[in-house]
Amino acid sequence: MPWIVGVSGASGTPYAAAVLRALLAAGESVDLVVSRASRLTLLDETRISFRDAHWRDDLREWLARGADGKPDAFDVDLGGAGDGRVRYWGAGDLAAGPSSGSYPAKGMLIVPASTACVAGVALGLSKDLLQRAASVTLKERRPLVVAVREAPLDGRTLRHLVALDDAGASVVPASPAFYAGAGHIQDLVDFVAGRVLDVVGVPHRLYRRWEGELGGAQRPA
Repeated sequence: MPWIVGVSGASGTPYAAAVLRALLAAGESVDLVVSRASRLTLLDETRISFRDAHWRDDLREWLARGADGKPDAFDVDLGGAGDGRVRYWGAGDLAAGPSSGSYPAKGMLIVPASTACVAGVALGLSKDLLQRAASVTLKERRPLVVAVREAPLDGRTLRHLVALDDAGASVVPASPAFYAGAGHIQDLVDFVAGRVLDVVGVPHRLYRRWEGELGGAQRPA
């Protein structure tokens, strides 16, 4: 069964790329939903146009790009068309597989999650496939991770996040830590992606874990 990965309109598309790369490296399959607003963010942050008709080529270019903008920083294997590793669904396709509770999925990761996305999911609006898939994930009692990326957070968004927590979702703020000895912007991005994957038990080697000894961040990785 696949993991559904939703990318909303918030800044932070490198977080999504890191999560997707790690899922594929762990042998997981992915159903991808990219919101309309996130396409604008992706274009602004990477200069990559994400097109429905060419999504596989655009996704490969996106995942190969480093957090510093360097192209071809990663080797990416999306597999061949029809092999099931990655399946893309248009955000406006409300008849897509993930819109139904009978569609098999392990859970859903929204990375990054904008405050508009958070509000829509918390209120059950289902205005597009991303929000609908999240609502289905909650009602089916599957894992839902919401990696919110915004600062500062106002009272309305905080209440929406509490509502999501009450509904069973895991809220993972896109807040990197420094105890893992980050030496590059990619390390900070990978830390957040790793914490997202930790919540759902997907193995990875994206960051150095805390081992109970002060000064560990200063030792060579």
